[in-house]
Amino acid sequence: MMATRIRGTFLAGVRGLALTIMSLTASVVLSTFTVVSLALIPIGIGLFTTPVVLTALRGYADRRRLLVAKWSDARIPVPYRRMPADLRGGLVGQVERCVLMLRDPATWRDFLWLQVDMTAGCLSAFLPAALLLYPLESLVLAAGLWRVFENDPYRYGPVPVDSQGTALLAVALGIALFHVAMRYNPALLRAHFTLTGSLLRPTHEMVLARRIDHLTETRHDAVGTSAAELRRIERDLHDGAQARLVAMGMNLSTIEALVEKDPAQAKKLLAIARESSAEALTELRDLVRGIHPPVLAERGLGDAVRALALRLPVETEVTVDLPGRVDAPVESAAYFAVSELLTNAVKHAEADRIHADMHHADGMLRISVTDNGHGGADVGAGSGLSGVERRLGTFDGVLAVSSPAGGPTMVTMEIPCELS
Repeated sequence: MMATRIRGTFLAGVRGLALTIMSLTASVVLSTFTVVSLALIPIGIGLFTTPVVLTALRGYADRRRLLVAKWSDARIPVPYRRMPADLRGGLVGQVERCVLMLRDPATWRDFLWLQVDMTAGCLSAFLPAALLLYPLESLVLAAGLWRVFENDPYRYGPVPVDSQGTALLAVALGIALFHVAMRYNPALLRAHFTLTGSLLRPTHEMVLARRIDHLTETRHDAVGTSAAELRRIERDLHDGAQARLVAMGMNLSTIEALVEKDPAQAKKLLAIARESSAEALTELRDLVRGIHPPVLAERGLGDAVRALALRLPVETEVTVDLPGRVDAPVESAAYFAVSELLTNAVKHAEADRIHADMHHADGMLRISVTDNGHGGADVGAGSGLSGVERRLGTFDGVLAVSSPAGGPTMVTMEIPCELS
């Protein structure tokens, strides 16, 4: 217990010293560059330098958010607005980028945080380190350094050190300060992180604004996806089942005319019509399965994915831990997302073994699909994964991809939902 406490005390001191150095260097430099760059905007130079400086500032702020998460187990969401994907190039695009970054409230909160980090933040970070370093100074004085100040007493706190006795008194004060560090160092570091979080964390208004932007984007994606799906169904009906039914109708008209004149030819046309009807029925079933598979409606997500895995040409293992069923729209989105991932693993990753895991915990449906393919999957524009991400975004779901070159690839999906 004592060893853990001592370790926590020294760890807080070391981390506080590291944060102090960051505050006195990176925060000061970035604050200076930001002020100068903003001042250069009226003459045009700042239009080119400001986006670069603000990007560096955001990277630095994200680094501090990461340190807060690693050193205090607190999470600070990233508050920045997403830049448009179709941002133009050239001077016009540069001006637009600069304006968008300056209009983002998170930019000014980052700048305010820099000013606080250089002052109060630096002080709050240095206190845990000072409570460890200052007692060391008393030991050095007692070891003989006090003799240097024998004619001109050195003050260690309130103690004037000019003899061995006063040096030992300084050691006693240092020991007291060390006990204060043992008791309060972790709390002092948490206070620094609380101060950092209060400025780097998005405000309620910023959260609402990002939520509105997200809903607008996902609504647009949902409308586009629905329109594309309707066009696909119409195209499949027109090119497939409808064409076969039209041809079958023409054959039946011909059969009707030939049934008495040429029975043999009529029988051949009947056989062709029967094959056309069977093919049309198969295509209609496939089309219905593509819209909403019957097994999904009857048996649920787990059995539907298992049935999907049985049709794959590679070994596929499916693990399901779903004690209930999710809402039909979420169930359908999850099914087609898994279908897309399994297809990608077979066609593009060239995997020969796939594992899909589905479970529900903490109000989240979590699905992971792992394959032993060659890796390199990327959620880029136009890829199947970007379509999956848009499909999940309609339900506030998220997609994470880990796919190093050479594999393996692991795609994880999370969709907030409740089981019935």
